[in-house]
Amino acid sequence: MADPHLSGHAYRVIATYERYRDAQRAVDHLSDEGFPVQHVRIVGRDLEFVEQITGRRNYGVAAADSAGSGALVGALLGFIFGLFSLVDPLVASWLLALWGVVLGAVIGAALGLITHALTRGRRDFSSVESMQASRYDVLVDEAVADEASRTLGLEAGGSRRTG
Repeated sequence: MADPHLSGHAYRVIATYERYRDAQRAVDHLSDEGFPVQHVRIVGRDLEFVEQITGRRNYGVAAADSAGSGALVGALLGFIFGLFSLVDPLVASWLLALWGVVLGAVIGAALGLITHALTRGRRDFSSVESMQASRYDVLVDEAVADEASRTLGLEAGGSRRTG
């Protein structure tokens, strides 16, 4: 089956997998066998947006999350500014990094509380977002598709679906 919709080239689906890692393994096998993998694409089909809820979000969680982020940024900035000290850059860097952790955590927590308050309860949960495909097609340039099929142990011109 040719798929001419990808950048003007004619591609053929030589295999379809339900898991991305299986499609990656197929391409890795092609690479190991010396196949010119620059002619291969993995295309996710039937994409869907998935938002996994990880927990409730309240003022305490908002403050703690933002305090952690603020502490990290404060430590990094403090350490970098300390390197410019003329007296003892290493000691100054660690000292400023420590103060950066404290100040960054306080400022981060305050900003976390403010931003959570501004949502007015419209989003009282935390989540992780992702895109997921129902299947992954391995597509190969039409000119070398038969060679790729043979390399993967498929019959030339055919494709396979694996679970």
